[in-house]
Order: sequence, then C-alpha cells, then structure tokens
Amino acid sequence: MALQAAWSHKLRSFFTLVGIIVSVAFLVAVVAVIQGMNAYVRDRIGGAIVGVNAFQVRRTPIAIGLIDDEEWRTIQRRPIIAPEDVPYVERALPDARAIALQSGWPTPQADVVWRNRTVGDAFVFGVTAPYQIVQDYQFAAGDALSDVDVRERRPIAMLGYDVADKLFDGNVALAVGQRIRVQGEQLTVKGVIAKKGTVLGNSWDGFVMLPLSTFETLYGRRKTSVISVKMPDALSVASGMQRAEEAMRVAHRLRPSAPNDFTVDTADALVSFWKGLTRVLFTVIPAVVAIGIVVGGIVIMNIMLMSVNERTREIGIRKSLGARRRDILRQFLAEAVTLSVLGGLLGLGAGAGLAGVINLATPLPARVTLWSVLLALSLGAGVGILFGVYPAARAARLDPIVALRAE
Repeated sequence: MALQAAWSHKLRSFFTLVGIIVSVAFLVAVVAVIQGMNAYVRDRIGGAIVGVNAFQVRRTPIAIGLIDDEEWRTIQRRPIIAPEDVPYVERALPDARAIALQSGWPTPQADVVWRNRTVGDAFVFGVTAPYQIVQDYQFAAGDALSDVDVRERRPIAMLGYDVADKLFDGNVALAVGQRIRVQGEQLTVKGVIAKKGTVLGNSWDGFVMLPLSTFETLYGRRKTSVISVKMPDALSVASGMQRAEEAMRVAHRLRPSAPNDFTVDTADALVSFWKGLTRVLFTVIPAVVAIGIVVGGIVIMNIMLMSVNERTREIGIRKSLGARRRDILRQFLAEAVTLSVLGGLLGLGAGAGLAGVINLATPLPARVTLWSVLLALSLGAGVGILFGVYPAARAARLDPIVALRAE
C-alpha cells in the first residue's frame, strides 16, 4: 500500500525526495573518493616511495608538514646515513630479502641527451644493486644493475620507461647499448625499467638510475643517504624495523639514554599524513549531509501532513470498519519510511554513478564501501521514522465520525 501511494503521485514523491537524494548522493560520492584515495596512497604512492613489505633508515622522517622548526633544527644536526652503516644493518637482518643504499633527498634533476634529442628535468638518483629488488623493478629491455657496476664505478645508466620512450621514439629496446649524456657525462644505457604508471597524473617513470658510485662521481656524496630494506612479508616488517633500529644505535655509538639520530620509517607515515587531511573532510561532510537530510525530512513531514488532510475520509472509513489507532499509525509511518528509503536508494545510485564518473574521467580513484551503503539506507529509514511519526500520529488520533464528515 505504501509503494502504491508513492507511485500514484510519482512527480510529487520525486520532488519530496530531492533533498534526501542529493544529501545521500553527496555522502556516498565523497566517501567513495576519500576511501579510494586512502587506498591509492597506501598501495601506489606508499609502495612506490618505500616499496612493498619494506622500510627505510633515513636521516629525515617521512612526515610531510608535521615537523616544527625546533625539531627540524635537531634533524639537521644529525649525522648522515653513511655506507659504513649498511654492514651493521645487514648483520642484524640476515632474513631480509634485500638491503640497499640509495642517494637521498633532494633528488637532482638533469637533461638527458641522445644525439639531437633531449628529455628535460629527469630525476637522477644513485643506488646499489639490491634497490631493484626493494622496488620490485621489472625490465622492459636490457639487464639489471649489478654489484660489479657499483663496485667498479661503471659509467652506465638505467632509464625509466618514459625517458627511454621519448628519447628513442617509442622503441625502448633500441636504448640498450646507446650512449647518452647526463650532466655532461657520457653514460651507456644498460637497461630500461618497465613502466610503473602514474599517480594522480604524475609519472613514476621519468628518471635515470645510476650506480651509486657513478652518481657520487657526478654529484658528490649527498648530505643524506637512505638505507632501504625489503622483508620477506608484511608480518616481518615490524620486527625488522626494531632490529634495524638497534643496529643503527650500535653503528652510531649512541648511549642507552640518548635519542635516535636517525629515523626508521615505512610508508605508513605518508599514509597517516594523508588520512589526517581526509579526516578534516570527514568533519565537514556530516554537517553538509545533516542540513540536506533535515530539509528533506521537513519536506516529507509536510507532504505526509497534506496527505493526511487529503485522505481524512479514507481514514474515517478504515476506522469505522474496525481499524485501530496503531493500524493507521503503521500505515502512514510505513508510507513515510518507504518514501525516505526510496530517496536513500536513489541517492545511493546517484552517488555510486557519480563516483564511477569521477573514477573514469579523472586520476582520482573512487571506491563505494559497504559501510557508506548501509549508512545511506539507514539515513533513509531514520528520516522516515523521525519525520513520519507526527503525521502518522495525527492521522491515528482522528475521530472516525469527524473524519467521515470530511469532504
């Protein structure tokens, strides 16, 4: 009966539900984008910067925007992470899959030149061979960097896919063996790293990777270096970080009471920072949704009151035939709840559709989560009950004799 009542006034029912539809659609779409972004940062950005099942020993922490001036000055007084620290970490972590040393921040940029072609502002960094395992690099052409390349300071380079693609006009296999110039130095291309894709429209493939020793010949020893450690699985990361911390304290000869003069970090710091930003959005969303829901609920209540007035004679007939107060109450409450749940379902569909459009048309991922679906449906039912009680109670209190006289 409730569905029939809603269907008999289709246009009125739709306009009654506009507030709920818009509010629920906004809630579902925004939550989908935020949840998708959280997963994206964790899986793509975090994994690309630190590596999967990996952590880093750094001079500076991964804590964007969370370091005050005094703390930054303390960090600047820390000693560099040096190649001499690596053996300590290796002895403490015999179960690690790979332990690598890489050039630290800031990463220099340079033009990469081959014959008359130039790729500008490619990132240039130096690594030891195990870094390729830490980052799970695959190769589109050529061979991987080896320990011998690092030990003998060989003038070779590994190209990111985008750099090779632009220099060699899409034929990345042609890059292997060619001589390029970086920072005025001639280097032989040993391999091309397979495409890792883009993050928020920015490519992860616009780089030149050198043996760390060759990098230091071009740029000198950086003020910061980073030790990257890849563990066998996610469960062993925490214990590996603890053992690496103990090893670094021994390497830096720190007293038991002295604070660490280094940081052992995973991508969780970056993910936590992002989640802190999205938390701000989550504080704004309820206020916006609440306004729309209240407006939608008031409209539903007014429409139901109008419906009670229009159907006064019907109510009188039902009561004269034996309908009790609770029967009339349930009837009109069911109509209000049905209306609002329909609004929730339409809003859910619109929100999911909007999230899908955002996912297809922009680099922003969007994932509709189960809890946002349940929340949307709960909001619909809740609004119907909250704002439908008064019209339903008013209908139930009507005197049958007075109701029967209504025209």
